[in-house]
Amino acid sequence: MEYMELSNGINLPAVGFGPGICGYSAKYVRRRSGLLSIPGRAYNRLVKRPFIEKDYVEGIASAIRSGYRLIDYSAAYGDGSLVAKGIEASGVSRDELILTTRVSNRAQFAGADRVKDEFLEQLKNMKTDYVDIFMFHWPVTDCYENTWKVMVELYKQGYVKTLGVANCHEHHLEVLFNLTEERPLINQFEIHPLFTQKKLIRYCLDNGIRPEAYTPTARFDDRLVRLPLLHRIGKKYGKSILQVVLRWHVQNGVIPVVRALTKSHQQENIDIFDFSLSEAEMADIDGININARVRYDPDNCDFSIL
Repeated sequence: MEYMELSNGINLPAVGFGPGICGYSAKYVRRRSGLLSIPGRAYNRLVKRPFIEKDYVEGIASAIRSGYRLIDYSAAYGDGSLVAKGIEASGVSRDELILTTRVSNRAQFAGADRVKDEFLEQLKNMKTDYVDIFMFHWPVTDCYENTWKVMVELYKQGYVKTLGVANCHEHHLEVLFNLTEERPLINQFEIHPLFTQKKLIRYCLDNGIRPEAYTPTARFDDRLVRLPLLHRIGKKYGKSILQVVLRWHVQNGVIPVVRALTKSHQQENIDIFDFSLSEAEMADIDGININARVRYDPDNCDFSIL
């Protein structure tokens, strides 16, 4: 594993693991409406859910055993108890991990007291007395400024080692720069070859902020994974196109956060440190950009559904 240094001297693994929401996988999603949904919901809760949670916990444990040390989570995904179980099952001690959590939008809407209470609940359920990285999940309009002030307070109280944010444009960051003496040292936002975000990445790096990428492989969008260019580069190095894309992120100074709950995919995602892309190949992948998001624009979305 390679590492990237933050402005405060802390080194982060160059690839992070984000388990996401338990049950996110499409194979578990089956919806019905009306009275027909009642037996289905009961079956899901009493029978299927325990198996989903078991797979989820084992996925987290497997990732840690495979070498991931940056674990990316959010209160928007759950209460954190399954993360604690995954860490315990991995056999790796808590102090060897970089643990991230984020403030949910619902807590931001509810106000400062709820932001703090939600964070303390996360600590309790994760069975830890601190997190290494604390972010908010989205810059919720008319809320994120007060949320940031609470986050700074928790940082000063020793609950947090590093403060970060997610989904922030330049103008969000500039507001925070003028709000408190503490600055975010990480900004996690959507980055992939279809949406390279070069300007925002450069702005972050110039201001001592390490970019992290979610949806780093564009959720396997056909417009990306079918490109002959990536297949040619992958063939040259004996790598998959996804490994090529993740290597592109790392060489751009960006930490990709990947979601894979199977051991084979987890190992594939971190088997990217035995080759380097040439400057020409990096430029070719940059050229894939079509400014196409696969997720939400923080300047044009309904935060109540995120």
